[in-house]
Amino acid sequence: MHKNVNKLITGHVVSDSQKIPLEELCNSCSISVEEIKVMVEHGIIKPIQFQTDIHRWAFNGKCVLRIKTVVRLQRDLGVNMAGAALAVELLDEIKKLRQIKSIVDV
Repeated sequence: MHKNVNKLITGHVVSDSQKIPLEELCNSCSISVEEIKVMVEHGIIKPIQFQTDIHRWAFNGKCVLRIKTVVRLQRDLGVNMAGAALAVELLDEIKKLRQIKSIVDV
């Protein structure tokens, strides 16, 4: 016998140009400030304006997708941070090449 289970999923749309404070980014991606710091050190994400005080950092909307991709790579495939940094860079290159191809094909 199957039970009907309704789940309420909530969220909000984040634009690439949106400025996201560090704490909000941590909450949105369910990761710690230290993990954000490590991702910045590996070049996975970059603060909009680099501040010496880490708690004043803010990020753009693209960082949310990159962080979530890194978290999935680590969780699902056991990829370390350096490998995840390489993977997201390669994924970005593939996306750029596909955009160029779609323009050329038109």
